[in-house]
Amino acid sequence: MRDEITVMFGGEAGQGVETAGELLAKSLVRSGLRIVVSREYMSRIRGGHNTFAVRAGAGEIRAPREAVDILVAMNEETISIDSPRLSAEGELLDASGSAAAEGAIGLPTKDLAPPRYANTVASAVAASLVGIEEDVFAGAVADAFGKKGDQVVEANREAVRAAYGWASENWKGHLRLAQPSDAPKRLMIEGNTAVALGAISAGVRFAAFYPMTPSTSINLVLARHAEELGLVVEQAEDEIAAINMAIGASFAGARAMVATSGGGFALMTEGVSLAAMTETPIVIVVVQRPGPATGLPTRTAQEDLEFVLHAGHGEFPRAVLAPGSPEECFHLTRKAFDLAERSQGPVFVLSDQFLADSYRAVEPFDLEALPPVARPGDSEPTERPYRRYELVEGGVSPRLVPGAGLDLVVADSDEHDESGHITEDLALRNRMVDKRLAKMSVMREDVSRPVLSGADDYETLIVSWGSTAGAAAEAAEMLRAEGASASALHFPQVWPLAREQFLPALEKAKRVVCVEGNATGQFARLVRRETGFVMESLGRHDGLAITPEYTVRGLTRAGVPK
Repeated sequence: MRDEITVMFGGEAGQGVETAGELLAKSLVRSGLRIVVSREYMSRIRGGHNTFAVRAGAGEIRAPREAVDILVAMNEETISIDSPRLSAEGELLDASGSAAAEGAIGLPTKDLAPPRYANTVASAVAASLVGIEEDVFAGAVADAFGKKGDQVVEANREAVRAAYGWASENWKGHLRLAQPSDAPKRLMIEGNTAVALGAISAGVRFAAFYPMTPSTSINLVLARHAEELGLVVEQAEDEIAAINMAIGASFAGARAMVATSGGGFALMTEGVSLAAMTETPIVIVVVQRPGPATGLPTRTAQEDLEFVLHAGHGEFPRAVLAPGSPEECFHLTRKAFDLAERSQGPVFVLSDQFLADSYRAVEPFDLEALPPVARPGDSEPTERPYRRYELVEGGVSPRLVPGAGLDLVVADSDEHDESGHITEDLALRNRMVDKRLAKMSVMREDVSRPVLSGADDYETLIVSWGSTAGAAAEAAEMLRAEGASASALHFPQVWPLAREQFLPALEKAKRVVCVEGNATGQFARLVRRETGFVMESLGRHDGLAITPEYTVRGLTRAGVPK
């Protein structure tokens, strides 16, 4: 029995690689196992080389691994590209019909089921090989194809029965996973869905977007539940319209958000300044991909931190949250709505393609234990006549929803006086700038603390932010297993920074290395700017997710203190 295993499906777009992978992943989760999914796909509707890899085990699984134990090749190209990744005991299942690989196990999909069910056969064989019960896998199949009718479900079940029968006769069984006996039920969820659910739990009522990979599925999840939840999801003509629609909805009292990627966010930056000047709450989710320009639309990166941190003209406060898991995607998105309402301005959630598309097995969210989210606006003014931008201590003026009472609500994108009317009084201008900047105190009240993984006593500290959290934590574990003294520190919030939360942890290490998905060490530079502390940088910018192995290789080139 194996403690963990990685299964990879490979083929071209249109061959059902994703369906095969999702069926296996769902079956593994229903068997009580933990998973991490990593997807690599090209920006094509058909063709190209796509993979869907599932790492699974009964213990904690936080990041993908590079070695593959079972490679299911749906086409010949997968054999040539991905077979070098096979582990020492790994097996290659050739479902392409090419017989192109020496030592491969030929999977006769055409003999087991009609060609249209080849992906179901391939997934069922892989499930059988790792020890998933046939009834569990058949249940996942029924759920996946149930909307297509009983006939389609039964045809797929026939394919499953044939696949399990073939596997039992042709497999020696050395790659089976140990099955937990009392594991709790878990959700199979990826980052984008978790962001959408976090927004729903926060009471989002309006979401506008223009489709842009890899952020689009956030809005599709919201749209799927819009009618039952009473929210509006609007596909705008472009990203400029999307953010302005969301600002308008928020001005009218609806909790509002936009979700986009780097190129789309570039068009939204004037709207960010509009939200800041009008002091209108808005949540902006930026799911990063490699740039500049169109870059690599379906790959991952952490290249937009400095862009998001400085986007928009003028000076105004903002917060930037950077989840590292689906659980953090849920909770930090909810927190973003609360911060936006309490600070009356833009708050960002910074994700990336790897996290957006990576399924995990997570415990169901405890909705009863969630903290409340601030309401959009006050019910009554503190005094009359009502002044929307009253100069108050802390900078957060009383906010009324237009039309909800008898008071006139005035807003303006020009500099304005306390009542919201345009002004060129330069002394008042100074006070208004100071008022807006004072709202940063609201954001500093509740900075999400960095999370230490490993012992408090360490010599090497691996720093991460966002989706690299799992790879950094597992890299530290690998180093400890080799006798090194190493731990990892994950930042779920990258702005504002509370130096008292992390500077002592950095200063006690002999070596601090920041691992991030960009070429210039953006977060390491930010920490140096804010604290003076200098970290080493270990970056990756080829569009692939950072793995524990990649991190360890980078660290050991220069030597790791024992």
